Amino acid sequence: MTAGQTVEVEVTIPHLAETLVSAVVGKWLKQPGDYIREYDVICELMTDKVNTEMPSPVEGTLVRLLVGEGQEAAVGQAICVIAVPAAQADGQPAGQPEATGASNGGFGAGQQPSVQVQVQPQGPMASRYSPAVLTLAQQHGIDLSQLQGTGLGGRITRKDVLAYVENGGASAALSARSAASTGNSASLAGQPAAAATPPAAPMRPAVSAAEPASERPSAQQVRSSGLHLSEEPRIPAIEVEGEGRGGRGEYFLDVTPIRNTIASRMRQSVTEIPHAWTMIEVDVTNLVTLRNKIKDDFKRQEGVNLTYLAFLLKAVVNAIKDYPIMNSIWAVDKIIVKRDINISLAVGTEDSVLTPVIKRADEKTIAGLARDIEELARKTRNGKLTPSDMTGGTFTVNNTGSFGSILSYPIINYPQAAILTFESIVKRPVVINDMIAVRSMANICLSLDHRILDGVICGRFLQRVKENLEAFGPDTKLY
Repeated sequence: MTAGQTVEVEVTIPHLAETLVSAVVGKWLKQPGDYIREYDVICELMTDKVNTEMPSPVEGTLVRLLVGEGQEAAVGQAICVIAVPAAQADGQPAGQPEATGASNGGFGAGQQPSVQVQVQPQGPMASRYSPAVLTLAQQHGIDLSQLQGTGLGGRITRKDVLAYVENGGASAALSARSAASTGNSASLAGQPAAAATPPAAPMRPAVSAAEPASERPSAQQVRSSGLHLSEEPRIPAIEVEGEGRGGRGEYFLDVTPIRNTIASRMRQSVTEIPHAWTMIEVDVTNLVTLRNKIKDDFKRQEGVNLTYLAFLLKAVVNAIKDYPIMNSIWAVDKIIVKRDINISLAVGTEDSVLTPVIKRADEKTIAGLARDIEELARKTRNGKLTPSDMTGGTFTVNNTGSFGSILSYPIINYPQAAILTFESIVKRPVVINDMIAVRSMANICLSLDHRILDGVICGRFLQRVKENLEAFGPDTKLY
């Protein structure tokens, strides 16, 4: 484009949610000089609720960055400038400066030339590796100096290593090492010492929590408890931000906006809400039998997993209908009872716990709840949650049994009145009619805001949840 044919358009932080006032630019996916089509993702934004991708509102050439990676920008603040054809910019305000074809000469005295914040292998963080990255590299025999990092300052992240493995880089690296040293090849790749040629089957990447258990090696299926045996416990991906003394002993982690919000809400919850706690034991033998009988047919018909959590949510929602005060918040001089039952579902990721919301859960069937659970869990793992997915919750359920817990004391999701956890299902000997029987048992734990709720109402509520869960049987309708 030549001068006079383009107009510079500022791209600003959009208004993502009613309470959102700012966002942090996590990573630039486009750099000055790149041609961008409308709706192409130009950067990742981190907010106090979710991380989201920001699409370009216009088509043109990225001229310069106004906000660097890791820097905060207010809603409505310009973060970059894109040169668009003048014919497409007729709707822009008059007086916009025209592009001169130079991408570096337009910085004012008060502007940060964020064009310098580019992801390069030789960046200042390129040689600093997190424990997760080092472990993966050792498992797959990868020379980290051959990778290009996409993290801040060229840092190599866990995702970079997994992407390298999936693209066959690990197999090539192992083959090269095999030719040089058969002993190293045998120890790193698990192949015979004579294997000097690439292996017939590519190396498997590190097991993902989203990968079905049926597709994993049998060695990975070692869990014996928990609700979701198809999921491996997620391991935090710790990224090193600074070196300790002598390169060992300590390292620093940036507090992300989401982690900062979690800390603030948890502190607010425990300081403002007088927590009380109670627990009840539930016999879910009939539920286990029912789910085992129909889960395969449900998976074929619906394409999603039928988890115990869907039945639990149905039992909880029906109990809230009987005891609406559980669906309330404290408002100093009033107690506000919510009409809609919106269930906040605690979903753990590698570095945080998010609570996406199933809206109007009281209007959904067990099958509908199962679909919503699957969709929200997928969006959470893939970082695709929107601010609307995170707002409006009135009661929180946490599936702590998914990682084998049998007893927990949950912190209330402020400003809600209560939070319920469903613990691991465990076979235990139980006395029934003066006889001992082996039954599938689970604990349900409830934390309550003692300003709103008392032991009597919560005890009755838990009894109703217990009755609802134990009532599931062969005649239970999913739709």
